[in-house]
Amino acid sequence: MATDIEFNKNEDKMRTLVSDVNNRLLKIEEGGGKKRAEKQKAQGKLLARERIAYLLDDDKDQFEVGAFAGYEMYKEQGGCPAGGVVVIIGYISGKQCIVVANDATVKAGAWFPITAKKNLRAQEIAIENRLPIVYLVDSAGVFLPMQDEIFPDKEHFGRMFRNNAVMSSKGIIQIAAIMGSCVAGGAYLPIMSDEAMIVDKTGSIFLAGPYLVKAAIGEDVDKETLGGATTHSEISGVTDNKFHNDKDALNYIKKAFDKIGDFDKAGFNRAKPVDPKKKIKDLYGIIPSSRAKQYDVHELIDHLVDDSDFDEYKAEYGKSIVCGTARIDGWAVGIVANQRKVVKTKSGEMRFGGVIYSDSADKATRFIMNCNQRKIPLVFLQDVTGFMVGSRSEHGGIIKDGAKMVSAVSNSVVPKFTVITGNSYGAGNYAMCGKAYDPRLIVAWPTAKIAVMGGEQAAKTLLQIEVASHKKRGEEMTEKEINDRLKTITDRYNSQTTPYYAASRLWVDDIIDPIDTRKVISIGIEAANHAPITEDFNVGVIQT
Repeated sequence: MATDIEFNKNEDKMRTLVSDVNNRLLKIEEGGGKKRAEKQKAQGKLLARERIAYLLDDDKDQFEVGAFAGYEMYKEQGGCPAGGVVVIIGYISGKQCIVVANDATVKAGAWFPITAKKNLRAQEIAIENRLPIVYLVDSAGVFLPMQDEIFPDKEHFGRMFRNNAVMSSKGIIQIAAIMGSCVAGGAYLPIMSDEAMIVDKTGSIFLAGPYLVKAAIGEDVDKETLGGATTHSEISGVTDNKFHNDKDALNYIKKAFDKIGDFDKAGFNRAKPVDPKKKIKDLYGIIPSSRAKQYDVHELIDHLVDDSDFDEYKAEYGKSIVCGTARIDGWAVGIVANQRKVVKTKSGEMRFGGVIYSDSADKATRFIMNCNQRKIPLVFLQDVTGFMVGSRSEHGGIIKDGAKMVSAVSNSVVPKFTVITGNSYGAGNYAMCGKAYDPRLIVAWPTAKIAVMGGEQAAKTLLQIEVASHKKRGEEMTEKEINDRLKTITDRYNSQTTPYYAASRLWVDDIIDPIDTRKVISIGIEAANHAPITEDFNVGVIQT
């Protein structure tokens, strides 16, 4: 347990980090800025976030996916706040769903590479959890200067329409409202949905706009005649209904959701939620302000789980990973957490905190298998520097034991949720269910660091290679050159390990305030409960 002075230092540091996250979010939520927002309102349109706020139940919890997508990217193009699209998991008329809204204040809602990636992530969440999805369309189409990074590849723009078709075949509800421009290939998104509506005068949809039509076939035609609400609701039949304004269209969606029937559930166990005995805000004081210091992950767990009641699995074995069952907001969960405290084994051996050893990997593998057997969702609390290295570990089969854990994580059929509280380095990221291992949601605390290895170790490794390269050429670097180069490499590497760098590229779904962790996990499990488990758990062939 941290002393009062240490706790206060930790708390102050976390409060500063959380405040920094919130200040950056406020800027992101401005989208393309006040001038563009005013222009959109002058047309009688709501802004993307206003549309979502009007549509979603305001008495239910929400979770925004990818708010930091595109953060500090595309600077030469003027930036792309939130990737130019807002994605929120929430509730409409009491039904949990996911809403995707183009932000027309950001380059007229044009699609950047990160926009496509974020939309695909939204569809992935809908598919995995069988959640209804609502598209609020207002986009000028592909950002043409970057078309080669958006258009042709498997995980690019076209994948969305393939997903539209797959979701429809699975019975996942898709409703679209065309509330602004809907151009070229983007026109397939709403029309491949179950129901498409359009707002009169402001909504339009066509494969080619008036200028391109003129250039291609010489026809002079205005935007409204070519693809406005009257054209598509009364002549072509492309859209199902037209509405006078944004709110009318959104009200129709609310009524549609109010009539949706219930579907089969996965049946995850839930009891009446109970607050932790420990104050949730005291989480701020647990994570040390310095990464060189230790903390006991049991304290963190006590502040997250219902009634601070945690049933630990193999407590005296493999102590560098803590496993056990508990409840979070009533939901039964299996927790796999890295222990950042130096621990002593019964043989007297000291174990580094945050490092995965063979016995820890073995324990975690068995625990993950048990949770799959019992249909208990898994929560990974990541603060890991990697697997133990050195001759003793290699002789003990660390690679084999690590592979078993990775195999168990990979083949899990129960939903997985990952919270990166501190370090997320190397193969430890993989074993603890990093983005590549399909967590239903993956979030980071402001204290997160994601990289192959720590900045100091990586910089020294890269510098050694550089110094050796100079020696091969018969050149010697001076001590000043070495120190300057070390600082340059360290600064560059560290800038790529921040949670903002990860969130901007959608390696994590969001950077969250630690006190929101329970809420995010609960929203995620409720979403996952919409999708019954249809596969048997099988780890395949693993080395024993």
